[in-house]
Amino acid sequence: MVIGASSAKKTEEAAGTTEGPSGGEQLRRRLGRADVRAVPEVRRALRELLARWGRPGRSEIAELLTSELVTNALIHTDRDAILTATVSARRLRVEVRDFVGRRPRPGRPDDGDGTHGRGLILVQSLSDAWGVQAHGVGKAVWFELDGEAA
Repeated sequence: MVIGASSAKKTEEAAGTTEGPSGGEQLRRRLGRADVRAVPEVRRALRELLARWGRPGRSEIAELLTSELVTNALIHTDRDAILTATVSARRLRVEVRDFVGRRPRPGRPDDGDGTHGRGLILVQSLSDAWGVQAHGVGKAVWFELDGEAA
């Protein structure tokens, strides 16, 4: 689902799990501007969604990568973001949409404090697919995990 700039401001995202467009379950959350307290809540909600997926090792990776995308969107854009996670028997797709057009790039870890620059490297290394999709206003950074892989 693509959300245009005008509809994103008018639509309040329901907090909960619903049926996704491909018949799988879907989790959607609106994440408040710079609200990094949302990260553990998103991880918890994703964990609940994925409990029925039956892929425990993949679920842990999904939580880690989702934390990275959510944190990046909230820290680097200073705007709201929208998380959408869709799970089916075959795959999990997590997308974090923000409203800043600047494209993220995998960086090099900061030698100084060792806590920055690893997020997209982790996404690139641990996901089965990932990318950035431009929107009229902003972008969506996404990853997929194959449900068949162990």
